Amino acid sequence: MKEKKFTHLTESGVHMVEVGKKSIQKRIAIASGKIKLSAETINMIKNHDIEKGNVLTTAQIAAINAVKNTSNLIPLCHQLQISGIKVDFEIFKTEIAIKISVKTLGQTGVEMEAITGVSVGLLTIWDMVKSVEKNKEGQYPNTEIYDIKVLDKKKT
Repeated sequence: MKEKKFTHLTESGVHMVEVGKKSIQKRIAIASGKIKLSAETINMIKNHDIEKGNVLTTAQIAAINAVKNTSNLIPLCHQLQISGIKVDFEIFKTEIAIKISVKTLGQTGVEMEAITGVSVGLLTIWDMVKSVEKNKEGQYPNTEIYDIKVLDKKKT
């Protein structure tokens, strides 16, 4: 097996990898994740009974903003011209799943943007429902963000 090289490391520290010689290609990445909530909270989200507002619309906007700002959040991540972002939710009895598709026409992939969008989208849901999710002691014994992963990455 060929030894993998850490491309961001140099003898003097780190650098942003040069991608200028790579060909411009259409690239897409799809990522997903989940948040576990109480059934009562899920019903409140469905019925638009959360005091802070529309949870899923707010989480969509937050996820899109996170995708667009990934290079400001992750050191050494290239600033990309994003050509499309799609954010979808699937609601279950005690969890919400988020799936994000990010597209670009560029010289490097968009998987970091996709998983950043997933993470911030889920964090936004948590923030919007924390008043109904926390227990009497102010803790979140059952709330959990998990299963964040890149589902697919391709270039055409």
